[in-house]
Amino acid sequence: MINQTALLESQTLRNSVLDRTDVLDRVKALSLLPDGMHVTTAMVATYFQVGVKAIRSLVVDHRAELEANGYQILTGSELSSFKELSGIQSRTASLALFSRRAVLNVAMLLRDSEVARQVRVYLLDMEYVARTQPVENLALTDLRALDNHIDRRLTHILGKTVVPMFNALIASAGEHRHELIELRQDIERVERRLCQHHRRINFLEEGRAPEVSAELKGMTWQALERHVADLLRRDGCTDVVVRQAHKDRGIDVTARTAAGRTVAVQCKNHTSRRSIRSADMQKFAGASRAVDPVDVALFVATCNFSSEAQAIAELSGVITVDSHDLEAWSAGAPLKDLR
Repeated sequence: MINQTALLESQTLRNSVLDRTDVLDRVKALSLLPDGMHVTTAMVATYFQVGVKAIRSLVVDHRAELEANGYQILTGSELSSFKELSGIQSRTASLALFSRRAVLNVAMLLRDSEVARQVRVYLLDMEYVARTQPVENLALTDLRALDNHIDRRLTHILGKTVVPMFNALIASAGEHRHELIELRQDIERVERRLCQHHRRINFLEEGRAPEVSAELKGMTWQALERHVADLLRRDGCTDVVVRQAHKDRGIDVTARTAAGRTVAVQCKNHTSRRSIRSADMQKFAGASRAVDPVDVALFVATCNFSSEAQAIAELSGVITVDSHDLEAWSAGAPLKDLR
């Protein structure tokens, strides 16, 4: 079996497993930009729980390899077109983007990251099984793994083929541009639903389905804040404080993870018919990143997030926890971002 040291040091070995980008989501959910294909440097740093400087330094050392796997820097008209198509609001003169292959490439190069180490372990385990396990000897767990792979493959096809196709159509469309943008948003919603469905199926198989919708819906906003505080404590956080409403400055709960990272949480108790707006996300992003900077910023809601709010969250490093994620968290699934 290939060891991690060989993987870190051999580009040939890294290239041999770069198609297995699905392992990224198996270790930790990788949030993508609205185009469904790329992430920014800040989003890569957030995924691997390292500083942005660490990612930039890695790019300097391995730029040619990363560019071969989808890393690019957009400027000028190319950047303007990307912003228009993806709905990103940014005033930067350039934007560095990583494809999923490039993110996996980073995982195989980044030494000082526990998340990257877990990706490498999972990647090498899968490679070992693929090379040694006869197809006719598949057990039930192997069949479930195959089913999981199919689910991931569907989301991969949506993100890598269907969404880019709509991007190309939108770029050349005239009077039907608005309708195509709406269709692309529908496809992206289907992709997100597939991921959510996959998580819920896992809970059902493990005998702990998230049957907490009614309880969450019946909570007042004060009760929701206390509930989230209890979940933080359950997941090992300390110094958990529910802040007074007139003094919260856009932050409802603060805490510290077991690893010592500071946490800020915004809670919104809305009906399922509503969604979190971009203005709400902008306010929280400003509070958690500028006014009271923290290591982990969580926006917890009993509804969904609008596409604009999600885009702002991804650009600012805010972790969104929607109604489905909150149900799973309440049912016992640990929030990986608190590790």
